Amino acid sequence: MVKNWQAVFSLIKTVLLRRGHSEQDADDLVQEAWVRLAQYARQQAVLEPEAFLMQTALNLSRDAYRATRNHGEQVQYDETVLVDGAPNVEAVILSRERMTRMQECVVRLNSKTRDIFLSHRIHGMSYQQIARQHRLSVSSVEKHMAKATLLITGWMEGWYP
Repeated sequence: MVKNWQAVFSLIKTVLLRRGHSEQDADDLVQEAWVRLAQYARQQAVLEPEAFLMQTALNLSRDAYRATRNHGEQVQYDETVLVDGAPNVEAVILSRERMTRMQECVVRLNSKTRDIFLSHRIHGMSYQQIARQHRLSVSSVEKHMAKATLLITGWMEGWYP
């Protein structure tokens, strides 16, 4: 049995700190690992409690990382968990600039090609519906869509990341 638990806790905390956890998070992970060891030890004998604690703390660390990566940063305030899933300011500004640039490109299209492009991309109309509306063949609608896509792609080239 382990005689110096403080040394074991300190070692595990050091490993967690090297993995980028804050002091408080490392303490919390060590404590949670200890609780899990105590729960497990009630039902089964633990031959290597130090190894059990280390592995449990590392597993909890991975789980915490995955949760942050998949669900965003969490801020706890009075038993309420707030998750900020909004994009950062830079992403919002770039998106707005990209949208403005895209609008400028669409305006540059001739009116018939622009109308066909917007009918399909914005209003979700099928090529057959657009062809009927404009009294064109489906092949003509396809050509207008290809033309619009090529022109817009060319005008946007080098602008977006």
